[in-house]
Amino acid sequence: MRVVAILAAFNEERFIQACLEHLMSHGVDVYLIDNGSTDRTVAVAAQFAGRGLIEIEHFPRDGQYSWRPLLERKEAIASTLDADWFMHVDADEIRLPPRSGQTLAGALAEVDRQGYNAVNFMEFAFVPTREEPDHDHPDFQSTLRRYYAFAPNAEPNRLNAWKRQPERVELAWSGGHRVRFPGLRIYPTSFPMRHYLFLSLPHAVRKYIERTYDPDEVRRGWHAARARLTAESIALPSEAELRLYESDDRLDASNPRATHFLFNSAPLTEKP
Repeated sequence: MRVVAILAAFNEERFIQACLEHLMSHGVDVYLIDNGSTDRTVAVAAQFAGRGLIEIEHFPRDGQYSWRPLLERKEAIASTLDADWFMHVDADEIRLPPRSGQTLAGALAEVDRQGYNAVNFMEFAFVPTREEPDHDHPDFQSTLRRYYAFAPNAEPNRLNAWKRQPERVELAWSGGHRVRFPGLRIYPTSFPMRHYLFLSLPHAVRKYIERTYDPDEVRRGWHAARARLTAESIALPSEAELRLYESDDRLDASNPRATHFLFNSAPLTEKP
């Protein structure tokens, strides 16, 4: 069974290698859409050509971050690419199978055999703390070990792995959070996902504040918390407010937060 992750990236030099290595080690091929990166994102990703990287597509940025066109492009790719399952993935995410000893491709094959056609991911957000504020280095996964569970509403918030359908699957309608198609059958167990929102305060500024958001999307309610963020408003949590990462099998989903620490002023239900 072939699984393909469709990944859009802009200036993700710090994350892209770890993301691609992880997905390919789990039997997942990757289609990369580069949204006008000016750093080494493309150069780093190109090293994976022939090793699971299907293509690097260059998608124009036009001076601003517009999320809907990228999601609509992902819909189109999934409707034409030869694969059995797809995942909508970002570079700062590490998608995981339900238990260690599995691969993502193997776990999705089991979901398929049981008759389900979509999988939700439970988000675990990893963030710097006041005690350890800087993890902006290639080995960030080893040092950034404080996290919290995140679930902003009662519905599945990351329902974005799906089985190939005869008709085009909708993804953009929900900002990429939930796929929609007739006959949706959601696997009852959410897969875990480690999400590294930012690695240091300067990195948060680069990633969220030094970005021009599509004003039409902001008016529709997308990017609201990110568009309001200022460097002065960022306050790191203390270690005591977070959980200590021990292993992927022991990620604690109890008492999830409804807002990210970085965006405490408003619930976050849209992607950056």
